[in-house]
Amino acid sequence: MVISIVGLGLLGGSFALGLKAHSGNVRLIGVDSNPEHASKALELGIADEVLSLKEAVLKSNLVVLATPVNVILQQLLPVLDLLPAGATLVDLGSTKEEVCKTVAGHPKRSQFVALHPIAGTEYSGPEAAFASLLEGKTMIICEKEKSSPDSLSMIESFCLDLNMQLRYMAAAEHDLHLAYVSHLSHISSFALGLTVLDKEKDERNIFDMAGSGFSSTVRLAKSSPQMWAPIFTQNKKNVSAALGSYIEQLQQFKAIIDAEDEDKGKELMKRANEIRRILG
Repeated sequence: MVISIVGLGLLGGSFALGLKAHSGNVRLIGVDSNPEHASKALELGIADEVLSLKEAVLKSNLVVLATPVNVILQQLLPVLDLLPAGATLVDLGSTKEEVCKTVAGHPKRSQFVALHPIAGTEYSGPEAAFASLLEGKTMIICEKEKSSPDSLSMIESFCLDLNMQLRYMAAAEHDLHLAYVSHLSHISSFALGLTVLDKEKDERNIFDMAGSGFSSTVRLAKSSPQMWAPIFTQNKKNVSAALGSYIEQLQQFKAIIDAEDEDKGKELMKRANEIRRILG
């Protein structure tokens, strides 16, 4: 099977390496607008060859779009236009509603499967990719009823080869949930990083006192702006609502601290401790 990976960074590269490790006889074609990424992907075995987008699509049984979500929107229709009969197109973007709207009226819509693997790190580029990134993680498939049985079955089989858990949901439901459990956490981390960086201008030793709690909380602030800015734009309605709720909670904590109301603070924190029930 010939698989083209469009976007040879963390997610696309890890998907490619995982398929190579678990799915046996696959040939991987790489596509990337960055020549350095393309060269590094060849060196690391992420791709067996690198071609232009058009050349790659015409040779492929499966095309995987692993570019930033704004680029995915630009690529979807041209790739579907080129997609051979019987081939399948998937995207790995973190937003799904705009993606699904974009392909809705295309005559080859059934050859498309909308995917979102719940996996990643704060690092980017081909060097960040590793074969086990997706193992044991969840793959969300949106609008599965609009994909052909053959395309859907093939993708499900690949995911199971990677030991992934499958979840199915509507695109709008996906974007709502991800605004709270993923997109908001990244904004929070970016904001915390900026807050501390601004303070560090006056107090040079502040990072010397930063412990593991700060490091784990701010880790996501190292994530790629090129990837995350378009996500926030595409999911702006849900992200804005999530941010509004979060700001209300922050203001509530500020008011409690200003009032030195420790009992109220303990009450709020005990309520927050309930997250253990969900995350363990």
